[in-house]
Order: sequence, then structure tokens, then C-alpha cells
Amino acid sequence: MPNSNELSKLPAPNEIVILSGNSHLDLAHKIAASIGTKVGKSKVLHFANKESAVDIDESVRSRNVYLIQSGSTKDVNDSIVELLIMAYHCQTSAARKVVAVVPYFPYSKQSKMRKRGCIVSKLLAQMLIKAGVNHLVTMDLHQKEIQGFFDIPVDNLRASPFLLQYITQNIADYKNSVIVARVPAQTHKASAFAEKLRVGMAVIHNKAVDEEITDGRHSPPPEASRKISECHESAPEMNSAIVGDVRGKNAIMVEDLIDDLSQFVYAAEFLKSYGARRIYILATHGILSQDIDILEDSPIDEVIITNTVPHDHELQKMQSKKIKTIDVSILLSEAIRRIHNKESMSYLFRNVGLED
Repeated sequence: MPNSNELSKLPAPNEIVILSGNSHLDLAHKIAASIGTKVGKSKVLHFANKESAVDIDESVRSRNVYLIQSGSTKDVNDSIVELLIMAYHCQTSAARKVVAVVPYFPYSKQSKMRKRGCIVSKLLAQMLIKAGVNHLVTMDLHQKEIQGFFDIPVDNLRASPFLLQYITQNIADYKNSVIVARVPAQTHKASAFAEKLRVGMAVIHNKAVDEEITDGRHSPPPEASRKISECHESAPEMNSAIVGDVRGKNAIMVEDLIDDLSQFVYAAEFLKSYGARRIYILATHGILSQDIDILEDSPIDEVIITNTVPHDHELQKMQSKKIKTIDVSILLSEAIRRIHNKESMSYLFRNVGLED
């Protein structure tokens, strides 16, 4: 039996394991490469009846495990179940710590009580904790209040430095731009971007529809609900007004996520009617689950997104010169490195405002 002195001379075991589900393997490999390691051996399979099964061919006992799994644009529910099973597998295999790296946190839009519904993102948070997740790393939550649903540490990283850098390096006359909030709810984010770029800001207001009703106790009768829905479905240019001057300037819309492009096409047409010069859309999460063919004939000049989610119809997107993708794997890998080495995370937020 070796004594304590002999034990201290033995090489320290590799204490970090990076595993990935099926949602975004490309991002997982980029993160692992930035850290200087490889994605661990694991398989996530699906039976004929769509049940998921996880087989991890790595020892995770007494090791820190980082599970990289983003909300998939193809089947978000499969992504969630895979993550839950992987976390539970690691917990029951005596992992020291289980950190879920979820660049796009699914169901983040369902973070408020709407009519007589429920807060689904809170349910998902509690499921992750119950499955064994000790720490969550995500990026640009749709609502920052979601962090309060977790009883574990949450690092909500920001993509704004990457997006701002793209503007300053790729839009030659960005000083002649206006940051546009497509809806009043995005005013704070637009204001933060405008302040850092030292440019003007504009807000599109919907005149036909008041604030969305979020509490079931004040739900309108069925007839009123139908009329509100019809207002939402009508063309924005018929019901909107703009506060701010966009004439002869680049209009840059900033969002946390883009899903249905038709809403942005309508907004772009509205801005063009007010004399906007070029129109850009910047967002962290490019869900783009709807048909993107409408982008080609639209007034939108560029859509800039990050690779927090895998992009379906990749060939179609590669053919579209209007869609640009920014790689944020370096930010996620640095977050993992700092967590693993017990270093401060404040450096990653040094140039990030409260409203970004």
C-alpha cells in the first residue's frame, strides 16, 4: 500500500467530463475544442415508441460533468427529456457536480401566468433540479426573472458584446443608424444598444392592442378575446406608429430570439414606409422554425444570429446571403473553464449592461 507521500506524487485524474445530447453536437465539439478536450463518449437513443435512452461510456464518479444541450428547433421536448435523463444518470453514478449548459433555455416564453395557464418554465426549472443539475449556464433568457425559479446557481451569459462587435466591424456606416425596438417590451434592450453605439433609438407602438392580458381574473369575455386575436393577426402597418426618426438611416432591430420571421418582415415594411435605408435584425437565438423563404423578397438586408441553437434547413440558410451566424462557443467554453477552476465569472459580464 503506498503511503501518503507516494500518493501525492501520482498524477491527478482528469476531473472534467463534457457530454452532449443530440440537440447541438456541433456546438458541443467547438466548446470542448476551446477547452482543450473532447466530448465524452455517450449515446442518446430513441426507441420505436419515441422513448429516450442514455448510455454514457465514461466514468463520471467524483468528476465534474458538463452537459451541453440546447433547446432544439426540431424537437424541443426530446431535448428536454434527453437532458433530464443525462443529468439523472450522472447523479446516480456519483458525479461530483452536474452543470447543465443550455445556451437556449426552452419554454422561456412561458414564464408568466397567462389567462388561466401555468408557469411552464418554473416547472422545467424544478425538473432539472430534481434530475440532479447543480448549476445552470444559459444565455440571454427571454425573461431574466426565470433565474428565480431555480434553487441552484444560474449564470445567464450575454451575447450583446458579440452582436455589438458585429455592428461596428461589418456595418460600415453604423453611426448613421437607429436602434429599433419592434415592440415596447424591447425598449430597455434597444436603449442599451443605442447607448453603447451612441446612436438614436426608435420604438414601434401598436395602437390597436393594449397590453396583453396576463391574469385570468381579468380575462375578457369570448367575444372580446376574438376581437383582440383579430387585431394581433392584422398587418402591423395598419395599427402601428413609430416614435423616433428612421428616415435615411439604418434601422437595427434587436431581439433576444427570432422565431416567426413574418412579424419582422411586417416591421421591416413598416420601417421602409417611414424612409428607413437598410434594415438589420440582430438576435441571440435564431429559432427560425417557420418558413424562411419570405426573407429573400423582404426589405430585410441582414439577419444576424448566434449559434446557440442548431439551424434546421441548414442548406437553405447557407444559400441565403441574408443570414449571418456568430459563433459564441468561446464564451461558453470560458464560462465552463472558470466554473471548473472556481474563478470569478464577473469578467464575462464586465462590458455588459443591466438591460442587455
